[in-house]
Amino acid sequence: MDKEILKGSIDILLLSIIARKDTYGYEIVQQLKELSRDSYQMSQGTLYPALKRLENKELLRSYWIETEASGRRKFYALTETGREKLTDKLAAWDQVHALIQSCRKAGFA
Repeated sequence: MDKEILKGSIDILLLSIIARKDTYGYEIVQQLKELSRDSYQMSQGTLYPALKRLENKELLRSYWIETEASGRRKFYALTETGREKLTDKLAAWDQVHALIQSCRKAGFA
């Protein structure tokens, strides 16, 4: 999978996964790996700065949960602003995808 293309999609990927249910970092990485059929594994060096950035923009909020099995885990939840931003980003992505498809159909690629 082309990591350069993915760089512009990290926010959409993270917001989409967290929109489904509140989750924590390791689970996000595992879901991305599964959804990509093992062709992409987000590193911690990409994941946690991106989560912090999205939290600073108030698109996510975080909270801690104590579990017997694994100790404390930091969970992330989508805010209402985050949900709206995800909708906007998905609409913009759909437009880009449609343009790429139009170029391919016209024989440009």
